[in-house]
Amino acid sequence: MEVAVVGAGIVGLACAFHLQAEGMSVRLIERGGIAEGASFGNAGAFAFSDVLPLASPGILRRAPGWVLDPLGPLAIPPAYLPRIAPWLLRFWRASLPDRYARSLTVQAGLMRLAAAAMERMVAGADLGAHLRRDGNLELYESEAQVRAALPGWAAREREGIAFEHVRGARMAALQPGLSPRFVAGTFTPGWITVADPHRFALALHDAVRAGGGRVERAEVVGLTPAGEGVRIALGDGRSLHADAVVLAAGAWSRALARGLGDRIPLETERGYNTTLAPDAFDLRRQLTFGGHGFVVTPLATGLRVGGAVELGGLGLPPNYARADAMLRKAAAFLPGLRVEGGRRWMGFRPSLPDSLPVIGPSRASGRVVYAFGHGHLGLTQSAATGRLVADLIARRAPALPLAPFRPDRF
Repeated sequence: MEVAVVGAGIVGLACAFHLQAEGMSVRLIERGGIAEGASFGNAGAFAFSDVLPLASPGILRRAPGWVLDPLGPLAIPPAYLPRIAPWLLRFWRASLPDRYARSLTVQAGLMRLAAAAMERMVAGADLGAHLRRDGNLELYESEAQVRAALPGWAAREREGIAFEHVRGARMAALQPGLSPRFVAGTFTPGWITVADPHRFALALHDAVRAGGGRVERAEVVGLTPAGEGVRIALGDGRSLHADAVVLAAGAWSRALARGLGDRIPLETERGYNTTLAPDAFDLRRQLTFGGHGFVVTPLATGLRVGGAVELGGLGLPPNYARADAMLRKAAAFLPGLRVEGGRRWMGFRPSLPDSLPVIGPSRASGRVVYAFGHGHLGLTQSAATGRLVADLIARRAPALPLAPFRPDRF
């Protein structure tokens, strides 16, 4: 069987790897460079403990602040509000306590599969040298922040996630040189980062190529079920044919899914970061500043300061003032951090209202399988998605129940 994977980001590459493991022939179709979208500049974490959905009870009470503070942890440009209003309504529904609880349970199950599948993929593609098992330290500036975080940690504990609340000397040992403004932290020892997310993705691409995978540099403009396969229309007027197609084009997936009759409320989290010199600070592990919506990650290619969420679609120009604001905060939180010479970046994260990806067949044909909408968890959930996509195309029972991820759930 020949399968075309539309999108050569980390999710598409993981799907390709798992399909090859089933003995299938794979062709990757990519409009740009390999893993040059969100897979290029992300924070580099396998965030398997990040099981709490973004849509949480009471979160929309903060919506006015999102609009008024364009540099805050979650921002919506005022001009974009009319367009995103239907998505926000679904986001509000997903934040209701019963739906939030269901999404958390589903997310936790997906994360367990993600951790196991990633270990197998790392071993199978010989990617172990790219991993760093240093854990993550989340930091709090007040006792009120500590108390507010406790229910989330209790939920993680129920899902079997290990963590340690730390203070004083223990916190300082995990990360020397912190500002005294931080009164406590939570250390997650199972948190894994990669030496560099783009290098990790390129190494996975090399494994796919070594397994016989081909790459087609082209823009896909349409997918049409055709007999016992799928016709793939390209932007240059050509067309290709495959026995099955995996749509893993991230933030650019919505239009192709709509062409197949699936109206999926995919929005775009625009993430920003600045990558500093590797020796800009003696950073021992990834740090999370949850109250400010960003992380600082030690990479082989530099120290990356980034995160936050801007719901602004694909068309608006980058607002690098957001990256600059995070960098100023990082300098205050890590006294002595050298901020000169940084490289700024903005990428598009495909986001769905309930914080769960779409994994499942199109209504037009079971030969078209969707694999997109992972938000800021694409790297984390890539191997699990590849495993589930391979299950679907191989026509066997999936490793997880797929009803919570079905494309028509909205």
